Amino acid sequence: MADPTPDQVRDFIAAGLQCTHLEVEGDGRHFFATIVSPVFEGLPRVRRHQAVYAALGDRMREEIHALSMKTLTPAEHLSQAGQAPHHH
Repeated sequence: MADPTPDQVRDFIAAGLQCTHLEVEGDGRHFFATIVSPVFEGLPRVRRHQAVYAALGDRMREEIHALSMKTLTPAEHLSQAGQAPHHH
């Protein structure tokens, strides 16, 4: 199977998980995803990651080890966005 593109990975996640914000960066081998979903409310990080893996399903069984992710609820995402880095 050809290495997936970041867009494909994003589409895979979006197809299986309700997201309010979804960004995927990567080079075909290693990916970093920022995933914001109301599904994550009240879930610990491990359960959030399991939800993403479930959304990806078999499509990325081989590549899954190369996916790093930041999983946030919409509220967490908002509070992070409000904490812009201070420039000196």
